[in-house]
Amino acid sequence: QEQLVESGGGLVQPGGSLRLSCTASGFTVEGHVIGWFRQVPGKEREWTSCIDENDGKTIYGDSVQGRFRISRDVARNTVYLQMDNLQPEDTAVYYCAAAKWLGSSCRGHFWGQGTPVFVSS
Repeated sequence: QEQLVESGGGLVQPGGSLRLSCTASGFTVEGHVIGWFRQVPGKEREWTSCIDENDGKTIYGDSVQGRFRISRDVARNTVYLQMDNLQPEDTAVYYCAAAKWLGSSCRGHFWGQGTPVFVSS
């Protein structure tokens, strides 16, 4: 059964860091574009970052550029999102997804269940 499971969310103070994990089962992350997205209740889901299935190329949304880093561990079949200098506006439920490239971003089509991130003092 194909599945994506996110973990690593939690409460962090402004300026702090978290690392989210997205572990795949039933398929390999190496064979798919994987993206990280986030959503605040009542708002549209926002794309944050994507990693290419072939060369590991990464791209980022403007709101997270320079603060977030997406990476993957093929041996663990896991994609990570390292989030640094977190701010209250980063508070959201974070989802990983198998995705497809869409111009200079990606669009998810197979989703995990999400992991919440709260940034507050």
